[in-house]
Amino acid sequence: MRNNTSIALLSGGLDSATAAAIAKEAGQNVIGLSFNYGQRHHRELEAAAYIANYLELHEHQTIDINLAAWGGSSLTDVKQSIPIKGVMKGVIPNTYVPGRNTVFIAIGLSFAEARGANQLILGINAMDYSGYPDCRADYLLAYQKLANLSSKAAREGHGTELWAPLIHWEKIQIVEEALRLKIPIERTWSCYKGQKQACGQCDSCRIRDEALKKAGRIDLCSNSQL
Repeated sequence: MRNNTSIALLSGGLDSATAAAIAKEAGQNVIGLSFNYGQRHHRELEAAAYIANYLELHEHQTIDINLAAWGGSSLTDVKQSIPIKGVMKGVIPNTYVPGRNTVFIAIGLSFAEARGANQLILGINAMDYSGYPDCRADYLLAYQKLANLSSKAAREGHGTELWAPLIHWEKIQIVEEALRLKIPIERTWSCYKGQKQACGQCDSCRIRDEALKKAGRIDLCSNSQL
């Protein structure tokens, strides 16, 4: 299985769904991995389960890990307000969750080694994003070096590649690729809030809606943005 098996970190959002679909189209046997990490809501986990089923992934696991136990982010601490004034250049917003991707990738690498997977698929993006430090190319390169040293499989010459196909893509490119792959964008969830409808005000909604409008799909934007 090693030559064609991938573990996809599946958040339920547009980016991770697109990355997983790209790998599946390329002939990879994709296994989904999602995290219940103490986020404000479970809407994204419901979306992840739907996408895993829609893409007919070989397997889908959801792991409980409570990053909300120590807070530090408006996504895990309801006492903090989610910012709604838009992305501010050079400012990392309080929606950043301390160590989230570092923890997720570590668990993903463990799962990948156990399953004999050659790739760990990440939907991270360093172009149209909120500036999170764990979504950047230098972070990915450094983590790959650690991955190459930290496992039995890698030491034996067949480790797991951290694959982030969207890292240098503009959001409009991701939307266009998702449309080409016929991903049900309306069933993905990117909003930081867990309301019935996406808020259209948080950074994630703003970035997503702007790209959807550029792609001529205003019908898929948050209701409050129409």
